[in-house]
Amino acid sequence: MSDTYSGRGNADRSITNPRPASTLTPAPGSGEAAMTGSAFLIGDSMTGGYGTGPDILHDCTIAVEPGEIAVIVGPNGAGKSTAMKAVFGMLNLRKGSVRLAGKDITDLSPQDRVRAGMGFVPQTNNIFTSMTVEENLEMGAFIREDDISGTMAQVYDLFPILKEKRRQPAGELSGGQRQQVAVGRALMTQPKVLMLDEPTAGVSPIVMDELFDRIIEVARTGLPVLMVEQNARQALEIADKGYVLVQGSNAHTGTGQDLLNDPEVRQSFLGG
Repeated sequence: MSDTYSGRGNADRSITNPRPASTLTPAPGSGEAAMTGSAFLIGDSMTGGYGTGPDILHDCTIAVEPGEIAVIVGPNGAGKSTAMKAVFGMLNLRKGSVRLAGKDITDLSPQDRVRAGMGFVPQTNNIFTSMTVEENLEMGAFIREDDISGTMAQVYDLFPILKEKRRQPAGELSGGQRQQVAVGRALMTQPKVLMLDEPTAGVSPIVMDELFDRIIEVARTGLPVLMVEQNARQALEIADKGYVLVQGSNAHTGTGQDLLNDPEVRQSFLGG
């Protein structure tokens, strides 16, 4: 793991929008107070599934604060990506709510959530393969009416290889470079929160470490990062907060280090 994994802090906020402090109270759901403090983004007591199908989430609560990396881990089929999609508005909640910067956004469409400040990177089909790298980044700024050149420069500073390959079709890039394009495109919206669904899926351990380094750099700007990861041990090593889901419910919650040190979590989810 890189030395970048230690000493994180909100050193620079240039790639994000200024955000007011917020205080949230639990929304209706389980009826129990969620330990979220002043969480900037919260999916509170979420229960729901896809369409008219059965519930996949059961009173699930996920929250992330400014400058924090929050990681959702758990076994296959635990509802990790479903929880992320619920926060992004891709399934209907039968109970619970989603709030961003103190505002209830439960009824907003995914498109409107992007306009409200959510930057979401899905696991697959997250770039336009026939477009160049730079065209992909420009597409990310579709909601903006101001000059995007400054943000483009910041993305290129974060991912130097993308500047080198900016005229190349994104479909010709390696898997890790494609993920950088996808993250960069989400950052072009100047989001208030960045949401990543399995950002290291299918990449080598070296590329995974590099992507995690860049995610840490993003969090240092003060941007909250909410991430679903199958590589649980590595993800918890960089996490300020971790959520272990089992069958759509919160099984364990704590700092990344606390979960790594928890014997039950290690035995059940981290291979001992």
